[in-house]
Amino acid sequence: MTLDKANELHIMLVAGETSGDALGADLMVALREISGRSLRISGVGGPRMEREGLASIFPMSDIAVMGPREIVPRLPLILHRIWQTVRHAVEHKPDILVVIDSPEFTHMVAKRVARRAPSIPIVDYVLPSVWAWRQGRARAMAKYIRRVLALLPFEPAFLKQAGVDCVYVGHPAIHRMPDEGSGARFRAARGIAPDEPVLLVLPGSRVNEVKHLIGIFGEVVSKLTEEMPSLKVIVPTVPHVRRLVEESVRRWSVPAEIIENDEDRRAAFDAGTAALAASGTVALELGLARVPMVIAYRAEALVGWFALSVLKVPSVVLINLILDRPSVREYLQSRCTPEYLLGGLRPLMSDTLERRRALADLEEVRVRMGVDGEPPSRRAARAVLDLLERPASPA
Repeated sequence: MTLDKANELHIMLVAGETSGDALGADLMVALREISGRSLRISGVGGPRMEREGLASIFPMSDIAVMGPREIVPRLPLILHRIWQTVRHAVEHKPDILVVIDSPEFTHMVAKRVARRAPSIPIVDYVLPSVWAWRQGRARAMAKYIRRVLALLPFEPAFLKQAGVDCVYVGHPAIHRMPDEGSGARFRAARGIAPDEPVLLVLPGSRVNEVKHLIGIFGEVVSKLTEEMPSLKVIVPTVPHVRRLVEESVRRWSVPAEIIENDEDRRAAFDAGTAALAASGTVALELGLARVPMVIAYRAEALVGWFALSVLKVPSVVLINLILDRPSVREYLQSRCTPEYLLGGLRPLMSDTLERRRALADLEEVRVRMGVDGEPPSRRAARAVLDLLERPASPA
């Protein structure tokens, strides 16, 4: 199809899993709101992008797999889908291609499109964690990625060293912050007084995380309750591990309420005094909700040793990386014990100097992430459209 470039802008989006589908859908909405031009959007996406009008080249579920056990049996289909996506780009020549997260799939597409149709600028929305694991990958990206849309405020400076253009647009966790007053309503609905301590316990969203941490967390809760009899314990979880969480929490010596609903989860964050959480994106969500926290990580000895040995940053907690200082206490592997965790958590449960410092640090995180600014999806849309207005670099 020949496009009338004066009237229509063709943007190709490629997402490979649920998180990318959500980002892609929000980006589609924002592009239409601010482009000022007729848009044609093609590519690969899931249900949310399809609801925004994308006719996906093939079902995103074909490529939304994780880990060798899922990938290997479907490798022929995945390779076919990679080439199908590349052919679509080469044949239809979009004005710009945006690959979204899922680097194992999307970067395979981007590299091949860059070789076969070098005139198509390629944007990477969500930087792979090259700063944490494979720093050489950033330099390799410069050969086929024109611009990166970063979720974290420290990423542009890191990529600048590798010669990659990067724009900070904001993390989707900004969209998941609690509504004002939701914490007070959460407490009132459960008969929890405004001055009673509430501990949020988040043992992870993966089965192995929960298995390694929830017993240790239960011991911490038990010891803390002995010191604080009025303590209320809330355990936010996700559907696919809820049964395991329920079975484990039932064996705790103190009662705890398990919640799963997203609205309840956000309200609980607003109500929480402090949190004990598995390492992961949840630390950023807690930080944006101004919940002081202690972070834990434990895996099988060999897996844990390997993960920590290849880590290229001083912390696994995004809050610490954003602030560039050790604000949140983290207890990894051999230090992930009830005694250590209790020692880190105890001063966060009342009005101590350590708690006040933690709250001040979390306020700084909110400022650095631009919480009160333009929504991330609109920043991302502006960064995409801005690139189209720039002259192409010489080949």
